[in-house]
Amino acid sequence: MAENQTEDESLKITVARTIKWNVIDRVSSQVLYAITGIVLARMLSQEDFGLVTAILVFQAFASLFIDSGFSSALIQRKEPTRLDYSTVLWFNLGMAVVLYIILFFASPLIAQLFGGDERLIPLARVMFLSFILNASAIVQTNILMKRMEVRMVAVSNSIGLIAGSVVGIGLAVTGWGAWAMVWQTIAIGAVKSVILWLTGGWRPLWAFSSESLRSCFAVGSGVMFSSFLNTAFQNISGFIIGLKAGLVPLGYYGQADKWSKMGVMSLSQVLTASFLPLLSKVQDDPERYVRMCVKTHRFTAYLLFPAMGLLILMARPVFHTLFGTKWDPSIILFQILLGQGVFTVLMLLYRNYILGLGKAKLLVVTEIVRDVAAIVAIALVFPYIGLESPDSPVEGLKYLLCGQFVASALTWGVTLYYVIRLTNRGLREYVFDIMPYFFQTVLISIPCVFIGNLDLQPLIICLLQSVTFVCLYLGGNFLMNSKIQLDAIDYLKGRL
Repeated sequence: MAENQTEDESLKITVARTIKWNVIDRVSSQVLYAITGIVLARMLSQEDFGLVTAILVFQAFASLFIDSGFSSALIQRKEPTRLDYSTVLWFNLGMAVVLYIILFFASPLIAQLFGGDERLIPLARVMFLSFILNASAIVQTNILMKRMEVRMVAVSNSIGLIAGSVVGIGLAVTGWGAWAMVWQTIAIGAVKSVILWLTGGWRPLWAFSSESLRSCFAVGSGVMFSSFLNTAFQNISGFIIGLKAGLVPLGYYGQADKWSKMGVMSLSQVLTASFLPLLSKVQDDPERYVRMCVKTHRFTAYLLFPAMGLLILMARPVFHTLFGTKWDPSIILFQILLGQGVFTVLMLLYRNYILGLGKAKLLVVTEIVRDVAAIVAIALVFPYIGLESPDSPVEGLKYLLCGQFVASALTWGVTLYYVIRLTNRGLREYVFDIMPYFFQTVLISIPCVFIGNLDLQPLIICLLQSVTFVCLYLGGNFLMNSKIQLDAIDYLKGRL
């Protein structure tokens, strides 16, 4: 028992250190990304963003086939070998080259899907080069994540984003339009990959093992297929909007989607990157596994609900502070996507619980449920997607996103059902883990809504809302003697 407690403390310190560097990575990356995004949003048109958003739909799907879930399989595996890593690297690079060639020649067809706009052809052919650049860095990143040594990942991300910012802003200032975002993407991928190869300390074998690839397939295939379905869900809205409503509404949606993902995906990446290696270490000890699930579940709720709630409250003053009124139609879409993001983060956490036990096939089931629900929702609102009103050019898009919100909520319930079965922990216990933080967020939002209605400068409203919200939230958890908050404070004190 004493040995297990010592191991638990060691794991707690390791995961806390990993979370620290993941937070540093996410915060620094998002600050740099946000600065560039603000400049580009002010300088480029809604149609420019629509063009790039159309390309990103295809890029998201193609990227899945490059990795095929094998990196997740290597993280889940206790002791992957150098040959395992080398095999996955050569597979990733081979798939990237094949997919680039296919999409290079398919670019005219992509342009035809979006009204025959031939500007998409050269934009897509350059943007898709990022497949090869990103594929070269997947295994290097994976090895560092497996060791829970993420400092260099954070450094490479930050330097890559700085290079991308210089390129993107420079091209936007000189009038390159949508090309600014394309070359920004290429610069980020190239710089990050070079840094990881120079500093990672790992070199592949000139060997490929089909047996090693097959051994990853049991977990990897499930992850890849579930990720494919998840990507379909995440990108189907953009695809339908481009086809049904046109590039300008797609540009409004693209902005809302990009800025909402900065919050949603940053939080989920911090938690996913930190917790999956931890869970893989205790997968053979059911009691400790469940104990780790409880702590990560509560910690996620402690961060998730206030973060998403505050962003929803501050949406209008934040957009007005950053962009003026140029992107006002995106605000309501941004808020709906943040609400949906709550379910997204929880589902990604539950995916870790399932994947940590090697039950990747269950992920496919949950994603099928979500995609079926999403398709049904789209079918119900499809005739209305292109609707506009004098006050809103995105009226129909609101119906579309509300349908996707419901589909996410349904999938969260199904995923939780499987987690309950795997961990032998009751529904009431999982619900009670998160409810205190949800209700606190709702109650604290009430005074912040009143602040939002004051006749003040948008920046002043942002500051008042954020300070009020954070003080009330931390104070409320202090009064309730929150164990999660006490653990976080103790860790920070130790580091300082």
